[in-house]
Amino acid sequence: MSQFERETAVEQVDDNRFLGELHEGWRIGAVPNGGYVLALAGRALRAVLPHKDPLTVSAFYLAPTVLGPIECRVEILGGGRSTSFAEVKMYQEGQLKVKVTAAYTDLDKLHGETWSANGRPHYPAWDECAPAGDKGIEFRQRAEIRMVSGQEVFSERKTNGSGEFCGWVSHRDGSDPDVIALLMFADAFPPPIFTVFGLVGWVPTVELTVQVRAHPAPGPLQVRLSSRHMTQGVIEEDGEYWDSAGQLVALSRQTAKLRIKKR
Repeated sequence: MSQFERETAVEQVDDNRFLGELHEGWRIGAVPNGGYVLALAGRALRAVLPHKDPLTVSAFYLAPTVLGPIECRVEILGGGRSTSFAEVKMYQEGQLKVKVTAAYTDLDKLHGETWSANGRPHYPAWDECAPAGDKGIEFRQRAEIRMVSGQEVFSERKTNGSGEFCGWVSHRDGSDPDVIALLMFADAFPPPIFTVFGLVGWVPTVELTVQVRAHPAPGPLQVRLSSRHMTQGVIEEDGEYWDSAGQLVALSRQTAKLRIKKR
């Protein structure tokens, strides 16, 4: 069992209630990474639904989580032969912290046409890219990022105005990704607004949606994460994720708020 599997494990305590624990190594500042928290919900959903693969999963982050036990209460909403639906409410110390809604399916049984307006980007190989320069963040103990563009934000404190980070991501321990890990990796890259304003503050997630398209092949994931519009401090982040075989395996969108530090 990989470190990610161990640290996202949940234990079923009755029909629709699970207990997990948020571990050290996954925090951004004092708060566990939102994608990491979402992965625990993903495991609880997999345990109760007849379909075992996330198709689309959306989380609303009502309050910051903390290290320690977390309770997942699952409600099955319905479904049919190819898709099942449910929600998870995640509690700590009696407070609702995260609410998740999801559709699950069997990805290997999907069939139909394939098309994309945005092809897989061409990046230098993983081994040719330098690790991201934000090593002071605890989360980097678990997820290794190697930048193709935007690295100067961390290495030189320079902005390029692109609103985009491109690069690779992998488990720090070298284990291969799976569909539950995609829920975490969809929140692994730094906020692209840093390429516009620099490392000026905190960008908390309000809502995160991950669409899973396929089981990923072994190896690092290619990532393109971009923001195009910010209004009164509210910004979107759109992610595209390809596996080592060049297959598009996930898409993400999150709503976040830029909180600039007061001088």
